[in-house]
Amino acid sequence: MQTAKEEMTEAIRSQPDDASYEEIMRELAFKCMVDRGLEDSRKGRVVTNEEIQHRIHTWQE
Repeated sequence: MQTAKEEMTEAIRSQPDDASYEEIMRELAFKCMVDRGLEDSRKGRVVTNEEIQHRIHTWQE
């Protein structure tokens, strides 16, 4: 298992040489969000589409 520093280094190295600071930061943020989502899924912290639709409907009332 890679450390956070190793994962970040790999993500940065995968960017083109002319990538801007903002592009690199956006890629790191995206990777973080995906990793969190996958961890939530593995731990069963999920919500069904039906539940989300119900929640949205109650907000619109």
